[in-house]
Amino acid sequence: MFNGVHVMIYDQQADALRAFFRDVLEMPAIDAGEGWLILKLPPAELGVHPSDAEGATDVYLMCDDAEATTAKLEAKGVKVTERADRGWGVVFSIEGPGGRLIHCYEPRHPTAHSL
Repeated sequence: MFNGVHVMIYDQQADALRAFFRDVLEMPAIDAGEGWLILKLPPAELGVHPSDAEGATDVYLMCDDAEATTAKLEAKGVKVTERADRGWGVVFSIEGPGGRLIHCYEPRHPTAHSL
């Protein structure tokens, strides 16, 4: 039925954030016209969790090895914050342009993105 997911991030520093994803996080991109970058995401999956807040949405970038990923990012000058082992995975955030936090994690649970 569907062939992909298009995730939107709205930011006052959109050009800087696009460049951060392309250059620092090494996500391939195409120019959709006039410098408007569309970034290729890694394989994705969707989780639905119970919440008291209606309409809450989070995006997490997944990695195979949180320690190696954070070391590589820190070597590039990226600030890594809020690192924690939750049992089901190791979560951390990275700071993008303008201080925007980007959530990341190394899952320790079965994943669906390779189905």
